[in-house]
Amino acid sequence: MICIIDYGAGNIESVRKALEYIGAECVVSSDANVLMNSDAAILPGVGSFGDAMENLRARNLEKPISEFVKSGKPFLGICLGLQILFESSEESPGVRGLSLLKGKIVRIPDGEGLKIPHMGWNSLNIEKQGGLFKDIPDNPYVYFVHSYYLRAEEDIVTSTAEYGITIHASVAKENLWACQFHPEKSGELGIELLKNFVGKIEVE
Repeated sequence: MICIIDYGAGNIESVRKALEYIGAECVVSSDANVLMNSDAAILPGVGSFGDAMENLRARNLEKPISEFVKSGKPFLGICLGLQILFESSEESPGVRGLSLLKGKIVRIPDGEGLKIPHMGWNSLNIEKQGGLFKDIPDNPYVYFVHSYYLRAEEDIVTSTAEYGITIHASVAKENLWACQFHPEKSGELGIELLKNFVGKIEVE
């Protein structure tokens, strides 16, 4: 069973439908007990860093998420769900993230011909094969919607994208995976990424 963590940050239904499409059993819940008893978890999300952390703390989910990750079970953060795994964001000064990974979230700088938010399809440069990118060819196209991006401060980056600057587009550390792009909105390629994540449950 995969728990899709509901903390009022949206993007849940598209993730649920994608998982059901590939035959994965899932539940949408904000209950810490449901989370802890699940085999894997996904933290989706769209919106602001500060609101997301406020919602997580209002639902008393901050500690359970940390404990779940420490348990060694597969965990996937998507979009805002990637950003709040880190320490801080320029979007919400003074707000502490989950701090499960080292890095900061910064605004995409203005540039000629660049629209912010960065919205649409962009190719990835896969830095590390395996994990979510098992059997995925290099330079796949995936779907992004974001105004802020990750600058990781440890060797965890598995793919990058170019949008005026180099975006750290996905990361992996032990049982924890996260991506700035939306696999659930990235067509068949995204479905393969989600299948690779679901496959992590079977080997645990």
